[in-house]
Amino acid sequence: MRNVLNFLLRYSSWIVLAFFVALSCIMLFRRNPYQHHVLLTSANAFSGGVYSAASNVTGYFNLREINEDLQRRTASLEAEVVSLRAQVASYRNAILQDSLAVNPATSRFKFIIANAINNSVSHPYNYVTIDKGSAQGIRPEMGVMDQNGIVGVVNVVSKNYARVISLLNPNFRLSCKVHDGDAFGSLVWDGKNPREAILEELPKHTKFRKGDTIVTSGFSTVFPEGIPVGVVMGRAHGNDDNFFTLRIRLLTDFSALSTVKVISNTDLVEIRKLEAESEADNTADPRQNGQK
Repeated sequence: MRNVLNFLLRYSSWIVLAFFVALSCIMLFRRNPYQHHVLLTSANAFSGGVYSAASNVTGYFNLREINEDLQRRTASLEAEVVSLRAQVASYRNAILQDSLAVNPATSRFKFIIANAINNSVSHPYNYVTIDKGSAQGIRPEMGVMDQNGIVGVVNVVSKNYARVISLLNPNFRLSCKVHDGDAFGSLVWDGKNPREAILEELPKHTKFRKGDTIVTSGFSTVFPEGIPVGVVMGRAHGNDDNFFTLRIRLLTDFSALSTVKVISNTDLVEIRKLEAESEADNTADPRQNGQK
């Protein structure tokens, strides 16, 4: 108690001064509208600063909960994206299956959708690997195309995968013709530009011009007639002056190969059987043929 009295006596003048200052401020701000407005404005600014600082402090301590909530929301969005991608892929496959109209000339051909999972364009002999195999109905000698043009022919098949001889492979030759024409030649890659190929052995009477579309001839059990292959760029140097040799810009971009269609010829077994019997007849003893 003595300490309190000593403190009041020591600072009595300052206490009295503070009392009168506070009293005068109350009387000033309460009875004068303008000063009252200034007081409220200053108080609001001060309290706003205090509240902002307090919010920053509490927000810092809540960052962990906020981050966890964001992670949950991100995971949910990623799941939705995966689901949407799957739906888009299914719709795209359905569109690809319907992209080639079925007509009497191509009714024996069916299409199996696959994805290119490995592909080369810079090697002398290029191949493509797809994610469908014998379990999905893939067999050797099936043609392969994408939404733009010809890709190649299946040559090796496992249960769930298949290897395709790419059009960018000198061992692959494709029978082609100028669109709306009858004469056909042989398309082969010359090993130079992956966007270009050579159409050889095109008869001299063939009419063509730069920009004409080159399509499959249909003289094959692998590809239907009329599938776009490329566009005529111009004449090229050939080894035989009795035929035209043309440089073709390929429609298929092998560097961006993705979804492909494998072409299944439902009459292939019957055709192969007929051809085998014909070859057997041609190689048989002529005397035996005469006795039949």
